[in-house]
Amino acid sequence: MTTEQQVLDRIERARRRAPRVREEHITLAHGAGGKATQTLVEDVFVGAFGNPALEPLDDGAVLELGTSRMVMTTDSYVVSPVFFPGGDIGDLAVNGTVNDLAVSGARPLYLSAGFILEEGFPVEDLRRVTASMSAAALRAGVAIVTGDTKVVQRGKGDGCYVTTTGVGVLDRPAVLGAAHVRPGDAILVSGPVGDHGVTVMLARGELDLAADLVSDTAPLHTLAAALLDALPGEVRMLRDATRGGTATVLNEVARGAGVAMIVHESAVPVRPAVTGACELLGIDPLYVACEGRFVAFVAGDRAETALAALRSHPQGQEAALIGRVEAAPSGLVLLKTAFGGTRIIDLLVGDPLPRIC
Repeated sequence: MTTEQQVLDRIERARRRAPRVREEHITLAHGAGGKATQTLVEDVFVGAFGNPALEPLDDGAVLELGTSRMVMTTDSYVVSPVFFPGGDIGDLAVNGTVNDLAVSGARPLYLSAGFILEEGFPVEDLRRVTASMSAAALRAGVAIVTGDTKVVQRGKGDGCYVTTTGVGVLDRPAVLGAAHVRPGDAILVSGPVGDHGVTVMLARGELDLAADLVSDTAPLHTLAAALLDALPGEVRMLRDATRGGTATVLNEVARGAGVAMIVHESAVPVRPAVTGACELLGIDPLYVACEGRFVAFVAGDRAETALAALRSHPQGQEAALIGRVEAAPSGLVLLKTAFGGTRIIDLLVGDPLPRIC
């Protein structure tokens, strides 16, 4: 047995173990989207709430209501700073929840909005946030129909947190999910990765770096619909590359489908400013969050059709085919580097990135 195969076998044995949170207290790593997050979700939350609608752990739960099917999703936004180039916590909250519905194949309809406000948060800033949410909802064609507000003592929050829940309807018969991804499928991204995360990191003003970047936050429902309409029944899965970035999406799907992901580094679209900032910070853009990009898995022989459908939409003009799904090594993501080598792209360990969504 080769050394490489021994390493792969050890990884596979480790992944077969039941997830278990070892820490006695919650750490920032539990919210970073990597291994600690995944273990927390599977051990604590799925362990407590497990049911058939929850356990696929997709971006939204598919619910049957008589002869109709709907999708429900929820997310919380704790970005710092609240306002950043290209957006703010308000449109981020609307777009993020709309996108979770969109990549589930649903047509977004309604949102709820919950606010946790810290004592001392400026009312004028709250007006800016709600105006941004209103404008984002209008652009996405959804209505914010209910909500809640709580205020915590000064020093007990971070200005403003927003939680949004969304519901949408499934108009198409296909159900998307990791269970449908298979060897031979093509892997695409809808545009350059890492814009949002790097923009927010630089906006914090702690890194003494500057770049001409804005967040990619945007609603993706019309782009997703364009792809689904162009390839009826041949889109296996969509996933927006938010917390943990594209690398986390690929790892979650590889594990869920029991397949391997082979990605070509030179094919992944990354803006030069993002590449430069990531090199200075010592991070990989594949792990940096996007808020207006999704990863698509489609039938391999329809890759060019999928790419054309994405590029024909204003939001998908920089879409790219970045790799293929293979049968082995099961559960792993392999990156073919620009230098001709191969390395494993694993889930994040620890908390290497500041809070960006």
